[in-house]
Amino acid sequence: MTTRITRDELAARIAADIPEGAVVNLGIGAPTLVADFLPEGLEIILHTENGLLGMGPSPSPGLIDPDLINAGKQPVTALAGAAYFHHADSFAMMRGGHLDICVLGAFQVAQNGDLANWSTGAPGAIPAVGGAMDLAIGAKQVFVMTDLLAKDGSSKLVAGCTYPLTGVGCVTRVYTDHAILDVVEGRFRVRDAFGDNTVESLRALTGLELS
Repeated sequence: MTTRITRDELAARIAADIPEGAVVNLGIGAPTLVADFLPEGLEIILHTENGLLGMGPSPSPGLIDPDLINAGKQPVTALAGAAYFHHADSFAMMRGGHLDICVLGAFQVAQNGDLANWSTGAPGAIPAVGGAMDLAIGAKQVFVMTDLLAKDGSSKLVAGCTYPLTGVGCVTRVYTDHAILDVVEGRFRVRDAFGDNTVESLRALTGLELS
């Protein structure tokens, strides 16, 4: 039986790997949890697609400002010195290579770093393009935060994506509930396995030749 860590624990692992001084965008969904686990005392600047630089953690109950939200329409806080700007300027930052790291969710990640995270292509599926394509090609590093297995038990880490692509060869590292893996020379390399997971057990789960 493999061991999984919780999303909060995974968010804390990602937060610990973000260096001081980095400008970071947290994608919609689970990646937004990372904001609540950033180490105190480090200057890490969070960017949102809807025009905020200097986003803070989630607000405490009773202190929610309905006008202060992230791209996923979740209430957020703004740190001292935060800046607000036009949506177009925010995307110019993303496309211009000004973000050090983005953290995105995924439906599939291929071993060559291809990312599929906006649509499964299934009939009736509602596509969610958002700014993921701009982030995937614009950020200097792309971290993916996802469960290793989909609800049907299939691996989200694949030899080649079968869903519509978000970005080609863009993923740097994948953080899953079973292990952290780097994309290195066209294959996944296990950086850290959680609990009783091993390279061999992860190979069995993914069907991939991991190193």
